[in-house]
Amino acid sequence: QVQLVESGGGLVQAGGSLRLSCAASGSIFSSDIIGWYRQAPGKQRELVAVITSGGSRNYADFVKGRFTISRDNAKNTVFLQMNSLKPEDTAGYYCNLKRGWSSSWGQGTQVTVSS
Repeated sequence: QVQLVESGGGLVQAGGSLRLSCAASGSIFSSDIIGWYRQAPGKQRELVAVITSGGSRNYADFVKGRFTISRDNAKNTVFLQMNSLKPEDTAGYYCNLKRGWSSSWGQGTQVTVSS
């Protein structure tokens, strides 16, 4: 199973930017579905952005126009560029990779946005 390690979280003021990275222990295939999720305290985990096996990118309405998901296959890494951050974006952010019937999660990285 692929191991995923997220990084890039931190504390930022509202309106600022962060770039999250998700590094895979092995190769990322074009057929993999890779997504970023987030979970705030007391809330359910929710999808933020995903790259489908066809290469298209889908975003949750609450991040459209602010966040961008991308992948670097040569580095086996997926990124989440987050701009115009809001306090309500504060959450743990998790990377997920789906390959066939398997699903792998990283340990998460905390993003805190101050007002």
